[in-house]
Amino acid sequence: MGAVSVQLDSELATASTVRQLVAAQSLGLSPQFADMLRDGSPAPSVTLIPAGEFWMGARQNEYQVQPVELPRHEAYFPRAFALTRGTIRRREYNQFLMATGHRRPRAYSWHDLDFPIYNVSFHDAMAYAEWLSRETGQRYRLPTESEWEYAARADTDTMFFFGDKIRREEVNCTGGLHCTRGLFICGIGRPVIVGSLPPNAWGLYEVHGNMQELTLDHWRAGYRLNSRVGDQPYLSPDKHDRHFRVVRGGSWFDGPGACRSASRSLRFEHEFDLNLSFRLLREVSA
Repeated sequence: MGAVSVQLDSELATASTVRQLVAAQSLGLSPQFADMLRDGSPAPSVTLIPAGEFWMGARQNEYQVQPVELPRHEAYFPRAFALTRGTIRRREYNQFLMATGHRRPRAYSWHDLDFPIYNVSFHDAMAYAEWLSRETGQRYRLPTESEWEYAARADTDTMFFFGDKIRREEVNCTGGLHCTRGLFICGIGRPVIVGSLPPNAWGLYEVHGNMQELTLDHWRAGYRLNSRVGDQPYLSPDKHDRHFRVVRGGSWFDGPGACRSASRSLRFEHEFDLNLSFRLLREVSA
């Protein structure tokens, strides 16, 4: 059965990768590419996410499923888009700090410039996206949570893009006795360098674990059954909920259940933390 499973996973990855390649060719782009900043240096590398649709949210029988991940509903994407392949690195964010004088994140002992940027808030992420847009002449922004989950799944319907169980070498989280292939009790207690773990079929790194990732959506405690256009963020009419944004992906500080494709949580818009970061969406024109 193991060999069959690997073969089926490989076939799905191949089909997804072909779909990505066809979408890129139709737009005159490479599946992975980078814009240029004004000084001639490259912007963060992005990968193309083809148009399509998927079932958003968790299955009822998922490990550690939460009511806020239900009900499953259809989301569709009429246009392709691109996402940075990993979270924004410290070296990339530092370019923005040097150019703008924006508030520097609180320092900590993780100094490797290829680590994810940390101790940044929703507003810091928005400021970086606006600067990157000005520098490149392209529009960068945070993804909606629908865009994030669609891209993270890469045409899969399992708890993680590689299946329903995890191994240490696939997800940087605190570990545990459940939801694992091969027992491990604890994680490494810090992030890993961006691009360290295996990418999904569309070339995205660390969508499970490592860092929680900010999205555009205001928090809401669950979904509606009706389908929706995935590039439209949920903006709450409630004054309280407007101050909280959805985060996705789980982190090095979280257990396996929090790192599932469907898992979602919230952060205060001015909050910053050692396990909170972001990746950006780059809009693509036909």
